[in-house]
Order: sequence, then structure tokens, then C-alpha cells
Amino acid sequence: MTPTEIKIPIYGMSCQKCVAKVTASLQAVDGVVGVSVSLAEKQGRVQVVSGGPDRELLLQVVIASGFEVTEPVDKDDPEAAEGRRSSLSPSLASSSSVTFVVQGMTCANCAQTIEKGVAKLPGVLSATVNFAAEKLSVVYDPIQLQVRDLIARVDDLGYRAATVEQVDSKEGQTQLFWLIVSAVLSLPIMPLMWFAPFGDRTIYLIFALSTIIQFSAGLTFYRSAWKSLKNLSSNMDVLVAMGITAAYGYSLLALFNTFGLSGDVFFETSAMLITFIRFGKWLEARAKGKASKALKSLLHLQADRALLLVGDKEEDVSASRIKVADRVVVRPGEKIPVDGTIISGSSSVDESLLTGESLPVEKAAGDEVSGATININGRLIVEATRVGSETVLAQIVRMVEEAQSDKAPIQRLADAVSGWFVPAVVAISLLTFLGWYGLAGADFLFAFKMAISVLVIACPCALGLATPTAIMVGSSIGLSAGILFKKASTLEHISRLQVVLLDKTGTLTTGTFSVTDLLCVEGVSETELLQLVASIESASNHPLARAVVQSAVEQAVPLLSVADVEEVGGYGLVCKLQSAQALAGNYRLMERESVSVSAFDRQVNAWAGEGKSVVYVAIDGRAIGALALADTIKGGAVETITRLRQLGLETVMITGDRQSVADAVAAQLGLDRVEAEVLPADKLDVVKRYQQKNRVTAMVGDGINDAPALAQADIGIAIG
Repeated sequence: MTPTEIKIPIYGMSCQKCVAKVTASLQAVDGVVGVSVSLAEKQGRVQVVSGGPDRELLLQVVIASGFEVTEPVDKDDPEAAEGRRSSLSPSLASSSSVTFVVQGMTCANCAQTIEKGVAKLPGVLSATVNFAAEKLSVVYDPIQLQVRDLIARVDDLGYRAATVEQVDSKEGQTQLFWLIVSAVLSLPIMPLMWFAPFGDRTIYLIFALSTIIQFSAGLTFYRSAWKSLKNLSSNMDVLVAMGITAAYGYSLLALFNTFGLSGDVFFETSAMLITFIRFGKWLEARAKGKASKALKSLLHLQADRALLLVGDKEEDVSASRIKVADRVVVRPGEKIPVDGTIISGSSSVDESLLTGESLPVEKAAGDEVSGATININGRLIVEATRVGSETVLAQIVRMVEEAQSDKAPIQRLADAVSGWFVPAVVAISLLTFLGWYGLAGADFLFAFKMAISVLVIACPCALGLATPTAIMVGSSIGLSAGILFKKASTLEHISRLQVVLLDKTGTLTTGTFSVTDLLCVEGVSETELLQLVASIESASNHPLARAVVQSAVEQAVPLLSVADVEEVGGYGLVCKLQSAQALAGNYRLMERESVSVSAFDRQVNAWAGEGKSVVYVAIDGRAIGALALADTIKGGAVETITRLRQLGLETVMITGDRQSVADAVAAQLGLDRVEAEVLPADKLDVVKRYQQKNRVTAMVGDGINDAPALAQADIGIAIG
């Protein structure tokens, strides 16, 4: 039987040692067959067998391991609470929905209390609390109610509510605040140590500044260390706490000549250590925030509103209110709000967002459509078959999350090393003391200083500062060249790169069509042909039609007026042009209207071999010409492929286009291999296939359809 996956939030992790600890705790639970914990996403994915542990038990295991399942907040910060109350403005639509992260819940009864309390507010249409995910979803009438009222209501119930964006940015804001505090207080310490402007009393000012830093900006390390030690384990914060305590504690004893200790003090050591590590924490929080924001931006591509069909009436509602079996109306130019089946109507649907196919796909009654794709030119009635987390877009986001949670081999090695690092440092410090005091015969004070030195030097500044700083410097250099690095592992893997997989549409090509060739019958010039077909196509929103019109505009060709326009889905257009019947479309339209185009077969077949799309033109039943259109190669693409091959890298194009189109583009670019007619999930499989061959792989893409493959690849390169 297939295991069930349970997602659980995990807060308080600061390093890979924490990840290893919570992973081991969850793996020890009977019925758990797989665990994947992501430090960046602050969540774990647990695979359990049928009849195995439930979510509540797994949450208790996380808490027992010394971590949190709710986002920590500052209870003494009333200004933050007030800021949450006034942060969002109400929607102007007839109904709106909003999702909050709720903090302070300890059991399922808390969730019920919030749900019932919010539901009683006038204007609330529905309120749902997910205790495990710490989420409150509310559908409400913005005319009667504002978002700040919902937040205030949750606060009145004894809990704390904040928008998802606020919670995501809270860590970065908190780290920045404490960085500023520690930096402002520690910067004067070094000059005071050097110049001693107040003589012997200067040391007391240094002591005061260091004490404030120690028990404000440094308090987080003590809290984390205590939780870790309480659970009979150790993390990097234990080492930080020991290092800053040793430096500060020794200096404090020496300052007041306690236990015979006197001489030099090291208040500046603990203060600067805290400041440096806070700086590293802030850089890390920024990187995590960007990764989280990028992931959430995928979901923002969904339609916000939908036209719900209720009887014969259309009701404008939030897309989140649509349920399975509901019917929605999708007008031309609108995003399809849900995955579903077309009940009536036909249209061209732009699925490039999901499939990478540059041409729209013709859809009619009975065909399946996906949410977030765009209806181009027809009115559709769609019956919802998948909503919310079950849609294709949501599944793509889930695949991205899973790929980001997976660990590289070097990360697993780092986890193993970090598990022994802290105990080893403490042991070395003790051995240092015993070696100097017991074996070398040094006095207690000298041996104590040496032991402290080991702790302070081993304090993970390299992990907390040097590594993030190196990443930021490298990222800045890349940014100046238009390259943004989002993962440190990218810098590690790029030197060993072997294969470069490239998406076609929007990456190697512009993603927009242009007229490349014109074929006319005798007596019709190319300008006249372009004028006729552009005039007809001006009534359509199809990408090919827009490309033809754009070509006419660029060549200053005037358009003629048309009347009685009929757009035949999947075929083309029929209209009146200067009292004549005019046709512009594909071969099927010509065949339907009994127009012979055999005279163009040789040239049209040649165009098809080059991967070009063809538009025929006929006037009063007589074909007068044809146009070829192609997705143009991006400037610099050929040079880039040539350079990659010179570096010894294998270049492979992955696309959802037909094999003929893909082969034509690959020939122009000089690529090594082509993977055509590939669906989004298949792109991910292609990347995995190369990785299974122990090839270090890069994926280059630009669309949402590339997101899972970009995340899975050793190096994901997003264009645009």
C-alpha cells in the first residue's frame, strides 16, 4: 500500500545539525517510512504507512525534540500586533478571501474556538482553520467587514493572526533589528579599548555596552542552546553560547578580581562575535525569504476571480470559492480559474505557462483544461474537476517544494560532520585545559585562558558569517553580469557541470512569432498579400494573427476594413472584405470551404520541415497566397550554444513542441540532442535521468512549466 505523506511545520531550526536531529526523531516513530526536512521552508514531509502515526503525534515529536510547530512571536511587542491590524486594505470586490497564519494554538479546541468566533462576525461567509498548518482561511463581504476586523477578532480570542507575507518577512526583520542593535553598541567598543578616553573607568563603559549586547542580541543563542541541551543534544547555538559566555564570564570575573582572576578582559570578543553571527543570520534570513517568495509567486499565477454559473446567472466570486462540479464561465482573454472539463463552447487556449507549447491549443466541449491557462478567443463554460491543492499548478508547486527539500550529497556529509562538531570542540577545549594545567604545569589562569581561546576560535563564525558573506559577494559579482545566484550549492556544482538542458520557448527563442516568408499567386504582390491577410487577422487575438498584423504595422502597410467576421475555432477566420468573401486560416479551413491550395504544396511542405506555421489566404473561393510564421531565435543564442560546446558541455533542448519544430530549431542552434513533445512532469524526469547517470546537470528555462525541472537540477537557471 502506498504510504501517506503528512506535512508538518518546524520552527527553530538554525543549522543542519537541527535538521538531522528532528529527522532522526521523526524516523524513530513506528510507522514512519520516510522523512524529508527542509531548513529553508521550515517544514517536514513525513511518509507514514496505513494506520501509522497521525499529524498530532508527529507535531508532539517535533516539540519534544526542542523545536516549535508555530512561528515564535514576541509577546511583549504591542506595536507589531497593531501593525498587523492595519496592514491590509479591504478588497473592493463583492466577496473576498484572505488567509492568515494563526499563532498561539495548542490543540484542536483552539482551532474550533477561532473558527466559531470568526464565523460569528457579520459579513463572514465562511471560516476554516487548519490546526496542523496554523492557517485560517476566511471568505467575507468587504462591504461589511475589513481585514483588520478579522485580525482584531482573532486577537480578542487570545491568539495572534498575521498574513502569510508578514510571517515570511518577520524572520528577516527580526534578524535585521538585532543586527542593528548589536552593531550600534559594539562599534564604539574597539575605539574605547584602544584609546581609553576615560582612563581606568573606560572599562566600565565597555562592560555596560557588552552586557546589553550579551543579554539582548545574544539571548536567542541562550534560548536555543537551552532547548537543545534540555533534550540531551547539541547544536551550533550551544557552541555560540559557550563561546560568548566564556569570553564574557572570564572578563566579568577579571574585571572585579574574582577568584583571583585579573588582567586583560575580553568584553569586545563576545560583543563582536554576537554581531558577526547576527550579520550571518541576517544574510541567511534574506536568502530564505527570497526562496520562499519565489515559490509563492508560482501560486500567484492563478486566477483571483471567477464567474460562477448559478442557474442562468453569472456571479463574480473569489476563485477560492469554486468547488468540484461547479460550473464557471470563462470569457476571451481571461484565465481559466480551475482544472475542469469544457461543457460548452470552443476556443484556443494558451497553455504555454504549463506545457511550453508556443502555439495555442484548440479546445472544444469534452476537452480538459487547466487552471491558470488563458482562454484566447471563445466563450467557455467549464465544470470544475480539480480545485485548490489538486490543480495542475498546485501539483507543480508541490514538485518544486519536494525538489528543494531533497539534499545534495555534500549536504548529507555536512549533516554527519555537524553532529560531531560541537561535542568535539568541547572535548578539545577540556583537553587543552588539562594539557596545560596538568601536563605542562601552567598555572590555572593561563590554562583557563587557553581553554577559552579554543571555544572562542571554534565559535562558528565561518558558518555564520564567512560562508554567507562569500555567497553574497559571489552573488553581487554575478548580479553585475545579470546573473542571480539563489543557492550556495550552485557555486559548488557549477565547476563540475557536464550537461546543460535548455527549454526552447522563451529561452532559446523569443516566444513570439514573426512572418518569415510569403508566397503569392501571379498578379498579387507580397505587399498586397500582407495587406489582405493582416486586415482579416486584425479581428483575432490569436498569436499568429497578432504576428501578421504586427508585420503589416512594421512595414507601414495600411489595413482594410472588414465586416461579418466569424472566427472558426481551430480553423481561422471568415469575413467580408470589400464585398468579397475572404478566408485566412489553416489547411482545414481551406478544405472546409472547398478551396484548392495544392499549388502551394511544395513550398508549404518545405516550411513545415523547418517547423514553421502556415496561414493560407483566399478571396471568393480562390487561394491567392500563403504566409509562413516562426518563433524566432533569440539574439546571442547560437553564440551561447557554440561557447557551451567549446567548454565541453553537452547541450540538450527540452520542449513541449512537435518533433518537426524542435528539430528545425535544434539544427539552427547546433545543439547536441533534442527532447521533443515533453510534458512538465516529463521535463523533471529528463533531468533525473541525466542525474542517475552521475552527470552534473543544469536546467535553463523561463516558464512555470520549467519550475520542477529547475528545482530538481543540480543547477537551475531561470531566464527573465
